[in-house]
Amino acid sequence: MKMVMRSNYSCSLAGFRWGAVVITAITVGWLMTSANGVLHKVGGAQGWNTNVNYTEWSANEHFYVGEWLIFNFDERYYNVLEVNKSSFESCNDKGFMKNITRGGRDVYQLTEDRPYYFLSGGGYCFHGMRLALVALQDQKQLPPAPALAPSTNAASPNSLPSAQMFIFLSATVISLGLPLMWDVDLFKSYV
Repeated sequence: MKMVMRSNYSCSLAGFRWGAVVITAITVGWLMTSANGVLHKVGGAQGWNTNVNYTEWSANEHFYVGEWLIFNFDERYYNVLEVNKSSFESCNDKGFMKNITRGGRDVYQLTEDRPYYFLSGGGYCFHGMRLALVALQDQKQLPPAPALAPSTNAASPNSLPSAQMFIFLSATVISLGLPLMWDVDLFKSYV
């Protein structure tokens, strides 16, 4: 009679799978109760680009504290600068408050109940690359109705729960990798 031995690897893998299931279940439960996991894709399918009517795009969105903006653009040509209201109105990219450009797929969290102003420098603001929005503390507040500019290939609204998905996937990857850092002896006796 032949005796089959299980390796430490298969035992560790079983514990690894169990740990991944538990951590994933906890993460999903936490995400289901999270209210501020919305990621707004600025400009919808067209992203952060010239000839997009960001006034019209933002009029179709609702922004709340804790939510995120993602700016998708070609970093060789464009950037994203947070500016004050007067710089926004005059398309002045000098003396900006914050440069949030990091690589063409840049995220920015709305951390305060206030107006936010963004533009692209290098003259692209004059071609429509500017965005003004108001982040509200909670959904009971009503956003001010913005004056709509004429449409020039306006993008469809696109709010994604991608921040929640990112957190979920990150937690899953971490939970899958944790057992590799230590030896799981849970099933060693099962031979």
